[in-house]
Amino acid sequence: MTRPAVHNRLSPPMALELMELAETVEDDDAIRALAITGGDNSFSAGFDPDVDSRLVEAVHAVSKPTIAILNGDALDEGLELALALDLRMATKGAQFALTQLQRGMLPRFGGTQRLPRLIGATLALRMLLTGEAIDSDEAMRLGLVTYLAPDQKTLRRVARDLFGTIDSRGPIGVRLVKEAVRKGLDMTLEQGIRLEEDLYALLQTTADRAEGVKAFLQKRKPIFKGA
Repeated sequence: MTRPAVHNRLSPPMALELMELAETVEDDDAIRALAITGGDNSFSAGFDPDVDSRLVEAVHAVSKPTIAILNGDALDEGLELALALDLRMATKGAQFALTQLQRGMLPRFGGTQRLPRLIGATLALRMLLTGEAIDSDEAMRLGLVTYLAPDQKTLRRVARDLFGTIDSRGPIGVRLVKEAVRKGLDMTLEQGIRLEEDLYALLQTTADRAEGVKAFLQKRKPIFKGA
């Protein structure tokens, strides 16, 4: 996302392009994951007022792993977008805040729902009610981000390594793990366990599962094809 003059605030054309990208990622079996990052030294300072409200949900709906590479500050709707992705990695010194109440507004891209699920209701309310920013170290401690790098060059390397690890896993299994976690959050533990069992049984019918067993017995790396 590159719009340096306004710290990469998302415009309607950029939002439309991002929605189309999410659709492409979902439909193309050759694409294993989606990463979103910002240009220059900022992730995103928010969205223009007329950005389509379906944008974040379109990105959130991608069944493959999604990663926010926070190369700088993620503020307001920019943070809400990052919250909608599966993993977040950041550079040291990045700031994170939801300041909508200061302008007489509420977050409208999932911030009031996803942030409490991630860091707990009390800490989320602190951020939402005060609008205060937290730094990268606190974000790491709270679990808001899962990887922290000292600079952008290292962040890109860590991101490549992470993508390489994910790419080495069977794509069907990866999607099923994501489905189990996402759906399980809205279920009782008993329902979630049943979902896990059903998805496990489903994976047993795939060629990737057979390849994984064969590779283990032959003491080699598996070659997963997503079938």
